[in-house]
Amino acid sequence: MIYTWMADVEKLGGENIYRKYYDTVPKFRKEKADGLRFVQDKAQSIGAWVLLEKMQRYYGAAKSHVFNLSHSGRYVMCSLADRENVMVGCDVEMIKEYKERLARHFFTEQEYGRIVKEQTEEGKRELFYRYWVWKESFMKATRLGMKLGLDTFAFEPTEEGVIFTKKPEGFDGEYYVKEYKVPDRDAAAAVCSDSPDFCEEIYFFTFQ
Repeated sequence: MIYTWMADVEKLGGENIYRKYYDTVPKFRKEKADGLRFVQDKAQSIGAWVLLEKMQRYYGAAKSHVFNLSHSGRYVMCSLADRENVMVGCDVEMIKEYKERLARHFFTEQEYGRIVKEQTEEGKRELFYRYWVWKESFMKATRLGMKLGLDTFAFEPTEEGVIFTKKPEGFDGEYYVKEYKVPDRDAAAAVCSDSPDFCEEIYFFTFQ
């Protein structure tokens, strides 16, 4: 099973609650957070790691079990597998403006065409970010990141879920994407793996 948790880190902007969680993370994570300039970046760094450690304890996961972290705006996200030797990538993105030029130049023709067909700007914006997290989660799962061109693979949303319609060269196996709903609908979130065993819903942790 691949479990996924999310949290809102806005409360970590307060010094007292930030210090409470900061004191629980390893030295290397403290140093990473200390090197960041902005309060939100520090909150994301500490918040994501706290989420991971809480998940590891809750599910009894070994340190060797595969995980992936993501953050955007006020959200942090962690996906954790219950075993080794599985690909896992997750991504969360705050829904902002529709980046038409990026979609036109870097998405496949079919993906761009589907976005263009949306009748409202809100629809275009939402679908753009849905595509983005599907792509980003796959790139993170492969550990290749931006070495994979965004147009070397493609997705299609269906009633049964998100499916691959094109895979990059050398990736002939089966890959799966699980899309999750964020309650406030202000972000898009997805997890990709070579295993179809995703938890049905995201668990939302509260920092307090």
